[in-house]
Amino acid sequence: MARITVSIEDELLAELDSYMTRSEATNRSEAMRDLIRRALTRDAPEEAECIGVVSYTLELSTRDLGRRVPQSRHARHDQTVAALSVPVDHDAAVEVTVMRGAVGAVEDFANGLFSERGVKHGRLALIPVEAREDVHSHGRGEPHVHSHYKVRDGF
Repeated sequence: MARITVSIEDELLAELDSYMTRSEATNRSEAMRDLIRRALTRDAPEEAECIGVVSYTLELSTRDLGRRVPQSRHARHDQTVAALSVPVDHDAAVEVTVMRGAVGAVEDFANGLFSERGVKHGRLALIPVEAREDVHSHGRGEPHVHSHYKVRDGF
C-alpha cells in the first residue's frame, strides 16, 4: 500500500473526523479510502460488472406509477436481485431495488426510473464486483460449478 501526505484545511479536517466517528472508521486513512472509493465509482466503465443499489421515493398517487415501476423491474428480471417498498404515509413510499449486471445497464435502469414523474430523491450506489466460477461440493454431493460475485476494491 502506498503512503501519501495530504494537506487539508482545519474545517475540512473537522468534517473528516466527524465522518470518521459516524462511519466507525478506525483511523483517518480508512475514512479517506472509503470516501475516495465512493467518489471514484462515478467513473466506472459502462461494461464493468456491479451490484447497484437504487433508492428513491415513490408518490403512490401519481397515475399508474405503482404499476409501471414493478413492471420496469420485471422487464429486467435477469438483473433484479431484490426490491423493497416501505410505506411512509398514505401517499408515499421509500423503495430500494438491488440490481446486478454491467454498470451501463444498471445506470440506464436507475436514470429511467429517476426521470419518472412521481419518483423523487433517487440515488444509485455502485458496488464493483467480478464474476467468478468456482467448482466445489456441498456436503457429500458431486462437485459442481457455481458462479459467484466477488466484491472488488474499485472499478
